[in-house]
Amino acid sequence: MLFAVAAVSGTLIEHFDGTLHVSWPPLLAQWMPHLGPGTLPALLTAVAVIAYGPPLAARLSWRRLTWASWAAALAWTWSLALVDGWQRGLVGRLTTRHEYLSGVDRFDDIPATLRDFTRHILIGPPDNWPTHIAGHPPGAILTFVGLDRIGLGGGAWAAAFCVVTGASTAAAVLVTLRALGAERAARAAAPFLVLAPGAVWVGASADGYFAAVAAWALALLALAAGRGVRAPWAAALGSGLLFGATVHLSYGLTLMVVPAIAVLVLAHRALPVVGLAVLGFAAVAVAFLLAGFHWWEAYELLVERYYQGVARERPYGYWVWANGACVVIAAGLAAVAGIRRLPAAVRGAQGSARGPGNADRTVALLVASVLLALLVADLSGMSKAETERIWLPFTLWLPAAAALLPARDHRGWLAAQGCLALLVNHLLLTSW
Repeated sequence: MLFAVAAVSGTLIEHFDGTLHVSWPPLLAQWMPHLGPGTLPALLTAVAVIAYGPPLAARLSWRRLTWASWAAALAWTWSLALVDGWQRGLVGRLTTRHEYLSGVDRFDDIPATLRDFTRHILIGPPDNWPTHIAGHPPGAILTFVGLDRIGLGGGAWAAAFCVVTGASTAAAVLVTLRALGAERAARAAAPFLVLAPGAVWVGASADGYFAAVAAWALALLALAAGRGVRAPWAAALGSGLLFGATVHLSYGLTLMVVPAIAVLVLAHRALPVVGLAVLGFAAVAVAFLLAGFHWWEAYELLVERYYQGVARERPYGYWVWANGACVVIAAGLAAVAGIRRLPAAVRGAQGSARGPGNADRTVALLVASVLLALLVADLSGMSKAETERIWLPFTLWLPAAAALLPARDHRGWLAAQGCLALLVNHLLLTSW
């Protein structure tokens, strides 16, 4: 109902005054029913996960489950991307004039370009950055510069990199839940994380890659705090390094601090871990600072650049709630149904630290922390439209809430997840 209201009212707004600047509100897409080479593989992947996902997730060894989840999410994401064809669905996604690859050739001298990075954020000065480069810290574009330097340049390699890394987010969420003592819930959530409709936008957008970096930062933090590894100090330091990379990939991902706090609270072991994580984070931040990039200065300029574009016309009064409709589509109906059970899961927690009640409580609090981060992002006014892609680092965690649904209903809810993604990808041509 939320999505229907957002679609109808958004269509009327766009028709009469054109201030939304999206072709098929609330999604940045256009109506284009179509089939493609990925249609059959996507259908087969969905059917296989629905039929065999729950029992396999329950009985596979943990190591095999994490790898299988990554592989299945990879198959799902590749298939959905190929519904639009190899060129349109993958190779051409990151090569448009607004995307990262359009600026790779300007990084011949990386130190000099970083020192000069902020001068090209605003529209007006000569050679201002393309939209996506201007809208993100230089860690994002440097990733693709690095791929180019090792011989993996061009749209095909960039898309493959985003899909492969982005699909690993499912495994990272599983690792996080298990490290926090919720293995039973992680196994129940695994098929839902694989069939997340957000995979439509993971393949292929850089935000899928951002989601993976942020997710593994949280996973390492949970492993360190939960004593789930032999060298927790290394996990804590690695988590800090990844968090440092995360905030230099996207300014908005500073909000990952909210689920990070939730992980530390759930693990009941914050102090020894925080110090090493902060050390790792500081190492990345200082490296960028010494290279000449000033994060806060760039962010202030980005805010100005944001309102130089269509954001100055996009009505806050519409997007502040219509963004929620985009979350419904990216997270899926099973995630929404699971989210409805969050309060009951928190109230009903009981038993041992690894009992069913506390596992549900862990899922509930972790998902709630992600929702809180999304709420802050939404109210900030810096997320008006395109959130089905921009918010992937948060929405890909929400299908974990489906673990709270009765086991007897899991296949039905998995079918709802898969059908939603297939409908979106076959009826609409998404812009990302």
